[in-house]
Amino acid sequence: MHGIFIKTLLMFVGLCLFMPLAQSQNLLAVQIYSDNQLLDLIKQNKHLSQVVLDDCQLVQDIQARAIKAKKPSYQYLWGDMLAFGVCVKKNVPLGLHYMALSAEQGLSEALEQLGRYYQQGKFMQVDMKKAIGFLKRAASVGNLKAQIRLAKIYNMGKGSPLDYPMLYSQLHHAITADKQQHKQITQLLAKLANKLPAHVVEKAKQTLY
Repeated sequence: MHGIFIKTLLMFVGLCLFMPLAQSQNLLAVQIYSDNQLLDLIKQNKHLSQVVLDDCQLVQDIQARAIKAKKPSYQYLWGDMLAFGVCVKKNVPLGLHYMALSAEQGLSEALEQLGRYYQQGKFMQVDMKKAIGFLKRAASVGNLKAQIRLAKIYNMGKGSPLDYPMLYSQLHHAITADKQQHKQITQLLAKLANKLPAHVVEKAKQTLY
């Protein structure tokens, strides 16, 4: 009886020792995201939640790829983490700095986000000129969110009318499988068409900028 107790106790102690080791091995199993994986997460706006789901294990890897490797997708992720205090100490100015570095390298998601921030006055004062500038750059490389946001701004009478035909063309040729988004684009195009001569609208439909 005494021997069974000792054996049971040893098994329990062994299990207690094994569990932290197994947990440690599970933590080590999390792999850094590929550029394509990260871009997909960013497009779905799941990049920050994924970092949290991964128990903040990849912070050092993300930081290294943003700062040392200067990868635009990781600069964007690192900037967002800093701006919102996800898995790191919140530092809005530094976060915006890394988002700007990502935008300078042409990442459309960074361009769209900075444009949105300047439009909404999030983290900085409202500056429609800068907002439109960032959104135009994002729209020109096919960022649909930027194109839609820019159309809303133009339909409010803001921005230069000289830019309206280009955006009309971009939205007219945009492709989306989302029915609600398709309906929204149709409505935005109809409003934008009212601000343009009919022949300009027809040309914009035929020309892909």
